[in-house]
Amino acid sequence: MTGIGKVAATEPVMVRAPGPMRGGLGSGLVGDTIGNPKVHGGDDQAVYAYAREDLDAWETQLRRTLTDGMFGENLTISGVDVTGARIGERWRVGTDGLVLEVSAPRTPCRTFAAFLNLSDWIKTFTHAGKPGAYLRVISPGTVRAGDAITIDHRPDHDVTIGLVFRARMSEPELLPRLLAADALSAELTAYARRRLGPNDG
Repeated sequence: MTGIGKVAATEPVMVRAPGPMRGGLGSGLVGDTIGNPKVHGGDDQAVYAYAREDLDAWETQLRRTLTDGMFGENLTISGVDVTGARIGERWRVGTDGLVLEVSAPRTPCRTFAAFLNLSDWIKTFTHAGKPGAYLRVISPGTVRAGDAITIDHRPDHDVTIGLVFRARMSEPELLPRLLAADALSAELTAYARRRLGPNDG
């Protein structure tokens, strides 16, 4: 069983803060499923967004059709630089008051690889550096197909989804830079502090 592999919603979907990862509501989207609530879901991973442009590039590389939602994303979006989004960046979605905040990149797992039936997928996905973004819910609301996304706030640091992903997966020398982003997920902030030690910030 897995929560990967979404299908398009034909009706508006309510989005709200789900609470803690363990013991909370799981996903930020009402009706969504979190397959492993021990490591997925919760406020810092309430919503997962992936760029349609990146899916298109993967279609070419993998020589297969990738429908919207096939990477497990709740929002398949166009026209927003997801990899270049800064931690703490706030997105206003649609017209019903929904505001989301960029919190962390997605880390690939064995379940993701198994779902796509690609044995080397974790390495391939990591090398590409296009992980998509997890977002927390700042203000609840509904989302529907075709909603516009407006960037309401962009922090003045340079800690992007792409930089955090590289620091976590392949370039630990970048870890000190992550601490400039106050809105980084609690899990990644703790990870960076553990790796840096007590004298590094």
